[in-house]
Amino acid sequence: MLKGNAAVGQSGGPTSAINATLAGVFKGASQNDAIDKIYGAVHGIEGIINDNLTDLSEQIKTDEDLKLLKSTPAAFLGSCRKKLPPFDEGKDVYEKIFSIFTKYNIKYFFYIGGNDSMDTVYKLSEYAKIINYEICIVGVPKTIDNDLALTDHTPGFGSAAKYIATVTKELGREIVAYDMHSVIIVEIMGRNAGWLTAASALAKDEETDVPDLIYLPEVVFDTQKFIQKVKEIGERKKGIIIAVSEGVKTSDGNYLCDSVASGVADTFGHKYLGGAATVLEGIVRNEIGYKARAVVLNMPQRCAAHFASKTDIDESVQIGMAAVNEAVSGGTGEMMMFRRISDNPYKTEIIPAQISKIANEEKVIPREWINSDGDYVTPELIEYMRPLIMGENEIVTENGLPKHIVLKR
Repeated sequence: MLKGNAAVGQSGGPTSAINATLAGVFKGASQNDAIDKIYGAVHGIEGIINDNLTDLSEQIKTDEDLKLLKSTPAAFLGSCRKKLPPFDEGKDVYEKIFSIFTKYNIKYFFYIGGNDSMDTVYKLSEYAKIINYEICIVGVPKTIDNDLALTDHTPGFGSAAKYIATVTKELGREIVAYDMHSVIIVEIMGRNAGWLTAASALAKDEETDVPDLIYLPEVVFDTQKFIQKVKEIGERKKGIIIAVSEGVKTSDGNYLCDSVASGVADTFGHKYLGGAATVLEGIVRNEIGYKARAVVLNMPQRCAAHFASKTDIDESVQIGMAAVNEAVSGGTGEMMMFRRISDNPYKTEIIPAQISKIANEEKVIPREWINSDGDYVTPELIEYMRPLIMGENEIVTENGLPKHIVLKR
């Protein structure tokens, strides 16, 4: 067992549950005798590189602060989108990081993030071996995209899925208000994996017969089949709701949204997507003649903490605490993950997995969980998602609005 201090950072796109994971790491570290202080890296790994650390015990002083942290959306410590270079191209970067670890006597480092963040965990773990630096480095999963390899699901997905299903259900009431053919196309995040868009199917029940069609990146989009399907549905109902992933592609390999997207890329080289719903809106209006409107859910998918899943928040805290226990037990170069034991009753366990099997991998929806026409999901996928949205997290309000905790600098 190493004795020293811990550091924790948050990286990638924020979620409504990422701070609950931070709360779990803080709580676990505060209760462990092997850890003296726990520092927060402001803006992820950039906070380590820039020596921008904060003593979390000065930020989270009471149980009330910890409770607020669990229900505060986005990244309390700030986030970043920085990919570490290969060792031979960025030795100075690694030397700087480990000089900061030495300065603050960091023996435990926890990084909360998604695919690119787990690449950082992998590289730092490998570099620590190269220079014989004693430190335990553990990744803690986070992403609304639910696309991390090996783990059954990721913290943040359940709350985003709950939000998407709720909005879809509410639009289901809106669409039948008028006696006319009307189509709403809901654009949902998802570059290569359609988990979030699939969550719209959770809205369909005895009182809400939507969505009618679901288009995912895992299946090639066919414009003519789309037109035919909308016309067929229009023969039996007037209000139609369609869910589409921002990353759907046509048979030529291009994004459906390419004609209207900005073409700008982020620091990882990923093109900013957006406009798939707008393209479909034009097709419905011009080729079919129905009234159509595009609705882009955008950022609220990942920061709508006012209706977060209790299951998601509780599991986020639990996996943060489990990461601390694993590290103090000697685990390093790992990511904590969920293994599902049963659906009904819903039960999981948290176990470690080697980070080398997770970093830079991507989990998409299995083809057998998408219908044969490629425009809806199967009952098996709905059964998989359902437990993840259950329960409502308690939030603290002030002046009629949710109360949040803010980093003090």
